[in-house]
Amino acid sequence: MKIHEYQGKKLFREAGVPVPRGIVVTSPEEAATAYTELGGSLAVVKSQIHAGGRGKGTFKDNADQRGVVLVRSAEEARENAERMLGKTLVTIQTGEEGKQVNTLFVEEGLDIARELYLGIVVDRETHCPVLIMSSEGGMEIEVVAEKSPEKILREHFDADMGLLPFQARNLAFALGMEGPTVRAAEKFLTKICKFFVDNDCSMCEINPLIVTGDGQLVALDAKVTFDENALFRHKDFEMLRDLSEEEPAEVKAQKAGLSYVKLEGNIGCLVNGAGLAMSTMDLIKLHGGEPANFLDVGGGASVEAVTEAFRIILDDKNVKAVLVNIFGGIMKCDVIVEALMTAYDKVGFEVPLVVRLEGTNVEKARKMLEESGKDIITAADLTDAAKKVVGSIS
Repeated sequence: MKIHEYQGKKLFREAGVPVPRGIVVTSPEEAATAYTELGGSLAVVKSQIHAGGRGKGTFKDNADQRGVVLVRSAEEARENAERMLGKTLVTIQTGEEGKQVNTLFVEEGLDIARELYLGIVVDRETHCPVLIMSSEGGMEIEVVAEKSPEKILREHFDADMGLLPFQARNLAFALGMEGPTVRAAEKFLTKICKFFVDNDCSMCEINPLIVTGDGQLVALDAKVTFDENALFRHKDFEMLRDLSEEEPAEVKAQKAGLSYVKLEGNIGCLVNGAGLAMSTMDLIKLHGGEPANFLDVGGGASVEAVTEAFRIILDDKNVKAVLVNIFGGIMKCDVIVEALMTAYDKVGFEVPLVVRLEGTNVEKARKMLEESGKDIITAADLTDAAKKVVGSIS
C-alpha cells in the first residue's frame, strides 16, 4: 500500500525522523496562505501523486509546468498551484496517461549543503532488511546503479536489533561525513530503520536526503510503501489510503477478496492459485498472446466471488477473450462452472470464452458445460486452452 509524501513525512516526524515544515493544500488560495505561514523567503510547491520523478515531470496541458517548483512569494505559490491542481502530471513512473493532481504540499525551503540517496527494502536473498545509500541524491537509483555502481553502499541489518550505531557510523564515514554530521547521521539512520521495521514497510525511500548547512540530516522526500499482508497490525493506516490513486478494478477485487492485477494485454485470465496463474500467463505468451490481467479466485471462493471476478475481467474494454483455467482441489470444478453460468447470464459474454477444468468433480463440471447450451469453448489441457484462446482473437 502506497501513501503520499506528506503522509509519509507526518509518520516520519512522529517517529523522530527530521523533516521540513510543510502544509497540505487543495486550492491556490491555500497555497498562498501556506507560503505566508511558513514565514521564509523560499518554499517548495509539490504535487502529491503516487509516483516518483515529480520534479522532472510535466503537465499534459502545460509542458513548461513542473510537478515540483520553487517559489519566492505567496503570489508565485498561488499561480503555480492554480496551474497544477486538477491537472494531469506525467512522470517517468506514471506512463503517458499520467495522474491527476488533487493535493499539493507546500514546504519550507532549507539550506542544502549536500544531497544523498537513501532507500530501505527487504533483501530476499539474505532474508533481512538492507539500507541502501548513495552520494548521488536526486538521481534515480537505477541510473546510478547502471552508470556508477561503486557509489551505491549497502548495509544489512537485523530486524529485531535494528541498525546498530557502528553500522550507521560506517555509512556516514563512507559518504565522507565528518564531526557533528556523523552523529546526526547515526541518529537519523537508526531511527529511519526502526521506522521501516516497526511499520511493516516493504519500501522506504528518501531522495533526496539532505545534509543542511549546519550538518543536520533532513528527509526532503518520503516515499513509503507498506506490506499489505501486515496491515491487520496497523488498522489506522487504512485511513491513509487514497483510492483515487489506485486501479479501480484492483480496489473492487480487493473488496471481493480476490487477487487481481491489471496488465496490458487482451486475454482475461481467471484461475485458482498464484502459481497456476503465472503458468497460465506464460503459456498465453508462449503461444503469441498477451494476458490482460492476473486474477486468482483462491482455493475456496464462493459463487458470488467468482461471479464478481468475471464482472471485473469483462469490465476491462481491452479484453477480447477470456481463459478460465481451474484445477479443482479445495475449489471444486462444478462450483466454478455454476459461477460461470451465473456470470454468463448476469454479465453476458460478448467475447470468446475458453474453459479448461481438472480436478475435483471435473466430470460433473464438464457435463454441466456440455448441457448448458452456451457458447463456451472447452479445452483438454492447459496448452490446448492457451492455443484456443489465442486463436480465438487472431
